[in-house]
Amino acid sequence: MLKLGVQHRPNAARRFAGLGLACLLLIAIAPVSAAAAPNGYTFDLGTRSDFVAQTNNVQCVGASMQMMLNMIRPGADRSAATQRKLQILARAWSGERPDGRQRKGASIRGLAAGLTVLGAGPYQVVGAPTIEEAMLMAARAMRSTGRPVGLLVWRGRHAWVMSGFRATSDPSDEGARVTAAIVEDPLYPHGSNVWGRSPAPGEALSIKELGRQYVPRNASSSWGLGGMYVLVLPYEFDHRILRMV
Repeated sequence: MLKLGVQHRPNAARRFAGLGLACLLLIAIAPVSAAAAPNGYTFDLGTRSDFVAQTNNVQCVGASMQMMLNMIRPGADRSAATQRKLQILARAWSGERPDGRQRKGASIRGLAAGLTVLGAGPYQVVGAPTIEEAMLMAARAMRSTGRPVGLLVWRGRHAWVMSGFRATSDPSDEGARVTAAIVEDPLYPHGSNVWGRSPAPGEALSIKELGRQYVPRNASSSWGLGGMYVLVLPYEFDHRILRMV
C-alpha cells in the first residue's frame, strides 16, 4: 500500500553524505553527497537501491515517481505493485489529451501532481529556453530542497530522473555553471534505436551527452511549453507569504 506521508532524509545527510508522454519502448548510483572539490562541486541524492526499471512499455512516469520517492524518503520500494499504483495516480492527474484520444501513459503534469499529493512535493512543471538554463534551474532546486528533478526527454516521449549534478561551484553562486547531470533512465539497459543507449543508473552525463536525448519539446506541440527544455522541479512554499494571508 502506498504511504501518503513522506519523511524527508535529514538535512545534513542531504547536504553532505507539470506534459503528455507515451514512453514507448523500442524495446551505480553514488551515495547522497554534496561537496566542493578542487575541480568543482558535486551533489547527488541517489543510492544504488533507489533505481527502478519500468515494468512495461508505458510506465516511465510511474517508475520515475518510484525512484524519486525512494530518494526522498528512507527505505526503497522497488515493487511492481507500487509502480503500478503510482502510474494510476499520475494518470488520474494527467488530464485529457488535447486530441481526445485515450492516453496510454501518464503525463509529466501527472508526475508533478502525484508527487505533491503524496507529500513529496510540492513540484511544478517548468520550461527553460536552453539546456544550460534548465540544468542551472535543476541544480538550484535540488540544492535548496534536497529533492530530485524530473526530465522530459525524447521531445516529450519519455521521462528520466535527475538525482544530482556536477558544477563549477555551488549553483547558488553567481556565475556557477552545471557541467554534468547525474541521471536515471527507467528504460535501462534497453535504450532506444532512435535516441541511443540508456545511461547506467547514476551515470554523470556531460551537457553535450545529455543534450542528445534531453532536447526541447516539439515547438508545434499543443501540450504547452513547445520549444522548451521541460523539467519537473521541486520548490518550497514561501511561508512568509502564507503568514500574511
